[in-house]
Amino acid sequence: MVPHLITALTGPINELEQRVLDSMPAIERWFRLEWMEHTPPFYSSVDIRNAGFKLAPVDTNLFPGGWNNLTPQMLPLAVQAAMAAIEKICPEARNLLVIPENHTRNMFYLQNLAQLVRIFHMAGLNVRVGSINPEIKEPTAVDLPNGDRVTLEPVIRSQRRLGLKNFDPCTILLNNDLSAGAPGILEDLHEQYLLPPLHAGWSVRRKSNHFQSYEEVSKRFGKLLGIDPWLINPMFGKCGQVDFSNGAGMDCLTGSVDALLARIKRKYKEYGINEKPFAVVKADNGTYGMGIMTVRDAKDLEALSRKSRNKMGVIKDGQAVRDVIIQEGVLTNERIGQSVAEPVVYTMDRYVVGGFYRVHGERGVDENLNAPGASFEPLAFDDSAHLLQPGGKSAADAPNRFYMYGVIGRLAMLAASYELEATDPEAEVYD
Repeated sequence: MVPHLITALTGPINELEQRVLDSMPAIERWFRLEWMEHTPPFYSSVDIRNAGFKLAPVDTNLFPGGWNNLTPQMLPLAVQAAMAAIEKICPEARNLLVIPENHTRNMFYLQNLAQLVRIFHMAGLNVRVGSINPEIKEPTAVDLPNGDRVTLEPVIRSQRRLGLKNFDPCTILLNNDLSAGAPGILEDLHEQYLLPPLHAGWSVRRKSNHFQSYEEVSKRFGKLLGIDPWLINPMFGKCGQVDFSNGAGMDCLTGSVDALLARIKRKYKEYGINEKPFAVVKADNGTYGMGIMTVRDAKDLEALSRKSRNKMGVIKDGQAVRDVIIQEGVLTNERIGQSVAEPVVYTMDRYVVGGFYRVHGERGVDENLNAPGASFEPLAFDDSAHLLQPGGKSAADAPNRFYMYGVIGRLAMLAASYELEATDPEAEVYD
C-alpha cells in the first residue's frame, strides 16, 4: 500500500490532488500529444517533494541507478516499457550492451545493474555488461549479496563500433552519467544507438537548463488545469564562476539566495503558509547527493566553515564546482514510521514504471535526503490505492498518490526531453 501522508488530507494538496484526478482524461490526452512532438528520455528517475501545499520535482536523473529498489510487482511494467522503447529505436535489436559506472565495488550499484540486465533480458534481448573501466581487463564475475551475479567484460572498440568479444550490439545503454566527460571510446559510433545520448551526461547537462524547461512545462500544464504553476514548480536562480575554496563569486550567491528567499516569502504570504522559507544550493551538474546545502538565511553563507566549503567545492569524480543552482526549498511532509521520506519515481520511455521512498532517520524536513544513511522503502502497489475507479471513492477517501507522483515525474521527463532537444549538437538549426 502506498503510505498515506502525515499532512491533513483536507489541505490544499488535496484540492490539487482532486483537480489532477478529475482531469485525468485531459491530462493523458495532453501527454499523448506532447509525446507525438517530443522524444522522451530513454529512462529517468525523479526526486519529488510533497510539502502538503505544493508537490514538485527537485532533481531529475537521466542515468538512474537504484533499479534494484523496485519491487517484483513493478518488473512487468518496466519490461513492457523496455520493449516499447527498444521497438521504437531499433525494432530488429537482438543484442544490448550496458555500459556501467566505473565503481565496481559498490554492491548496491551492481545489484541495480543486475536488475537492468534482468529487465532487458525479459524484454527479449541478449544483454551483456561492457565496462570502460581500464581496471577490467578480462571478464569479471561478481556474486552479489542478494544471490544475483553480474559479469563485467572489457569493451572492445573496433574502428567504428563498440562491443565485446564475439558480441556486436545494435544498441548501447549508458548507465554511466559521464560526470568526468564523455570518453572518446563512446564517440563517433557507426550505426549503433547510444542511449541516452552523450549530451545527456553531466559534462554537458545543467540543472538550471532542466528547471528552465520544467518552468515552461509547468506553465502550460498549469493552464490546462487552471492552477498556479508554482504549486508544482520550484523557483530557482543560478550563479556562475563560484569558487568555494577561495570565496570568489560569493557575492553573486548571497544576492541570489536573498532574492529567491524574498520571492518564496511572497508566495507563502499569498497562500497563508506559516513555514520558514529556505533555499537549496546545489552544484549545477552532477548527482549522488554531492555538492548540496540548505540555506535558511543568506547570512549563513558568510559563516560557512572551511569543511562545508570543501564539501561544496567538489562533486563526483573530483570535478570542481563552478556553477551552482539556487533552488526553492520544498519541505517534505512524507513519513515512513518516524523518519522523513520523499518519493522517487522511475520512468522508461513515456511510462512510469515504479518508484520508492527515500527515507532518512537523521535528516529534517528541509534537508537533502540523498545522503549517507538513507534507506529505501518500495512504493508497493495496492489495487485500492493506485486504481481509482471513475465515480468511485473520492480522493479524500483513497488518495491516489501514485498517479500524482507519476504526473509530476512525467512533467519532469517532458522537461528533460525539451532540454535534450535544446542541447543536441546534431540538431538542425533553422535561420
